[in-house]
Amino acid sequence: MAAGGLAGLLPAQTQLEYALLDADTPQEKENLVYQYLKRMDSRERDLTVPELGGDLQWLNTAGPISLHKDLCGKVVVLDFFTYCCINCLHLLPDLHALEHQYSDKDGLIIVGVHSAKFPNEKVLDNVKSAVLRYNIVHPVVNDADATLWHELEVSCWPTLVILGPRGNMLFSLVGEGHRERLFLFTSITLKFYKERGQIKDNNIGIKLYRDTLPPSPLLFPGKVTVDNSGERLVIADTGHHRILVTRKNGQILHTIGGPKSGRRDGRFSEAAFNSPQGITIKNNTIYVADTENHLIRKIDLELEMVTTVAGIGIQGVDKEGGAKGEEQPISSPWDVVFGNSISGTQEDDVLWIAMAGTHQVWALMLEGGKLPKGSDLKKGVCLRFAGSGNEENRNNAYPHKAGFAQPSGLSLASEEPWNCLFVADSESSTVRTISLKDGAVKHLVGGERDPLNLFAFGDVDGAGMNAKLQHPLGVTWDKKRKLLYVADSYNHKIKVVDPKMKNCATLAGTGEASDVIDSSFTQSTFNEPGGLCVEENGRLMYVADTNNHQIKVLDLETKILSMLPILNPEACDVPDNLPVQKDKITNLPKLPKSAPVLQLPSLTVAPGQTIQFLLKLTLPPDSKLNEEAPNSWFITAEDNTWLLQGQCLSGEIKDVSCQIIIPFQLPGSCLSAEAILAVKVCLYYCSKGSSSCMMKGVSFSQPLQIASTNQGSLTQVELIHTFLTN
Repeated sequence: MAAGGLAGLLPAQTQLEYALLDADTPQEKENLVYQYLKRMDSRERDLTVPELGGDLQWLNTAGPISLHKDLCGKVVVLDFFTYCCINCLHLLPDLHALEHQYSDKDGLIIVGVHSAKFPNEKVLDNVKSAVLRYNIVHPVVNDADATLWHELEVSCWPTLVILGPRGNMLFSLVGEGHRERLFLFTSITLKFYKERGQIKDNNIGIKLYRDTLPPSPLLFPGKVTVDNSGERLVIADTGHHRILVTRKNGQILHTIGGPKSGRRDGRFSEAAFNSPQGITIKNNTIYVADTENHLIRKIDLELEMVTTVAGIGIQGVDKEGGAKGEEQPISSPWDVVFGNSISGTQEDDVLWIAMAGTHQVWALMLEGGKLPKGSDLKKGVCLRFAGSGNEENRNNAYPHKAGFAQPSGLSLASEEPWNCLFVADSESSTVRTISLKDGAVKHLVGGERDPLNLFAFGDVDGAGMNAKLQHPLGVTWDKKRKLLYVADSYNHKIKVVDPKMKNCATLAGTGEASDVIDSSFTQSTFNEPGGLCVEENGRLMYVADTNNHQIKVLDLETKILSMLPILNPEACDVPDNLPVQKDKITNLPKLPKSAPVLQLPSLTVAPGQTIQFLLKLTLPPDSKLNEEAPNSWFITAEDNTWLLQGQCLSGEIKDVSCQIIIPFQLPGSCLSAEAILAVKVCLYYCSKGSSSCMMKGVSFSQPLQIASTNQGSLTQVELIHTFLTN
C-alpha cells in the first residue's frame, strides 16, 4: 500500500473540490470528476486499503468478506461510523438512497465499518442491535480495535471512503451533509470503470440479520411515559415506527402508526412515523419527537388524529429558529416534555425539545408567552432556548452560550427550589440542569470540567464530577422523593441522583447487558435502557429497556421488578431478545500508523541492572490532555520476551507537564547479548479551539548491549518527544 492513508488523497481531492466550487453546470462537474479519476487511475502506485482481518465479525452477510477477493470489481463505499453518533445517523438516509439507486449488480457495495467511541459499542451484540434499530441493510464489520481506522488514519466520525474496483482509494468525505458529492463521485466512478470493463455484476452474499429473528410485541422501545392518573402508559415503539397507548396492565388501547416507517398525518390507521423517540402526555393530547422525520407530532386521542406541529420533514441546520412551528426546520428531536413560560397565564404552555441533531434544547410555544432571558413570543413559534449548537459540555449563566452534546432526555422539576429542566446529555456522559428562572445551564453529575472533553465516561457512583456515566439517554423526576432517576444507557443501569447533594448511585442493574428479572433491583439486568418515567404518586417506575424490547416495571416501595406484558399486540415481523456477548478482551493499545519510531543510541547494560526511562512529552500549543481517556505507556520486546518476565509493562499517563519515570530491571540471567526494548506511548488530547479529540502515539526503540561486567546499579535514559500540530 502506498503510504499516507487518507492523507495521500488530500492534495488531489482538494484541487478537485476547489474546481467543483467554480463549476456551473452538472456536466462541468461530471467532467471534472471524470478527469480526476483518469489521473488517479494512472498513478504509478494505487493508494490501496489493506485487507480486513479474517477474525473480524460481520453482520448482514453469509460470512466474512474479503475486500480484495469478494469485492474485486466493485465500487465500494466504506462508512466509518459509531452507532451513538448523531452525525453518523444523519448520514444513513443518504446511504439508503444510494443503495436504492445502485445495487451490487450495478457494481456498488456499501460496507459499514463500525469503529467504537464508547467501550459498550465494541460488543458485537450491541452493534447487532444498532444495525436492526437503524435498518442498516448493507454489510457491517465490527472493527472493535479500530484496526482499519488506524491503518487509513481516519480522524473523525462519520467518514466515507470510496474505493475503485482494485481496492484503490479514490475519495473521502468527512462529516455529514455531502449527499450531492457522494452521488456525484459514486455515479462517475461506476461509469468510469464500466467503460474500462473493470466492474463485475456478481451478487455479494447478503444475509440480513433481521430476517433470522422471531417476532416481538415491541422493537427497540426508546421512551415511555405515564399520564397524571397513572392509568395509561404511552410507549414509543421506536423500531416498529409507532406509538402505543396501553393500560397500566399492558393492554393496548391505541396503536398509532407502524409497522413501516413513513411520514403521514391523519387518522390513527393511516398515520406514519419514522423511529419516534420522546413522548409526553397531558389529558388526551400526546406530543411525539418523530426523530428521523425531524418533526414534532401531536396526537389527539379523542379525535384519533395525528398532526404535525413543528418541522418540515427534512433535517434542518438552523440553530436559532423563530419561525412558526410547521415552517421551522429542526434536526433529530429526541425527547419532549411539557413546561411553563415565565409570563404565561396557562399551565404547560411550552413544549421543551431535546434537539439532539443540533446539540441544543428548543421550545415550541403552545401558547403565547416569554422564556427566561427572552422576549414575548407568539403561540406556535419554535426556537432555540439553550445551547450554542457547538458539541460541547459547556455550562454558562447565559443559555445561548452553553454547549450540549447530543441531549437525549428531558425531565421537569417545576417546584422550588429546583424550577429547572434536567437534561441527559448523552455524548458528554453528563446530567445537566437548565434554570427556568434565568436560563443558567449548570452541571449536576458526570463528565469533567473541560468543556471539550467528550470522553469523560465510566461507571462510578459518587458525587458531582466524581460520578461517571456512559451515554445516558433518559432522566425522570420523582416529585415525591425529590430524586432524579437516570437511564445510564451504555452502563445498562438505572441510577438515582440526589440533586441537593449531587450524589449519584446505582439503583438497578449489574452493568451486564442481559435480561435477568430478579427479586432484587441490583441483581436484575438491562440492555441499553433509553427512557424512563415515574408515576405521579411515586410508586412505580417504568423503564424502556430498549435492546431487550421490553418495558420493565420497578416498584420503588417494595423494590420488586417485573416486565410489562403487551396484551393483544399485532403481529410484527422483527426481533425478540438478543443474545449477549460476555467475553471481554483487554489488549495493549495499538499505536496509530502515523506514530513515529525514534531510534535511541545503543546502551550497554548488565544483568540485574535497573534502567530508569525519563519520559518527557510536549503537546501542541492550545492542546490539552484528555485525562479521562486511556492515556498510557507500555513496554514491548519483540523476539526477546524473556526480558519482560516479572516487569511492570504499562502505566497510566495523567499529566504530561511532569516527567514520568518508568523503571525497568534486567533479569539476573540474560538469554542474549543483544536485545531491543520498545517504550511506546499512546495519548489522547483535545484542541482547545474545537471539539475534536486526537489519538497520537510515539515509540522509542532502545537497543541493548548486555555485558557480563557490572555497569553500575542505575542508568537513566531520557525519552523526549514533542507532538506536532496536524
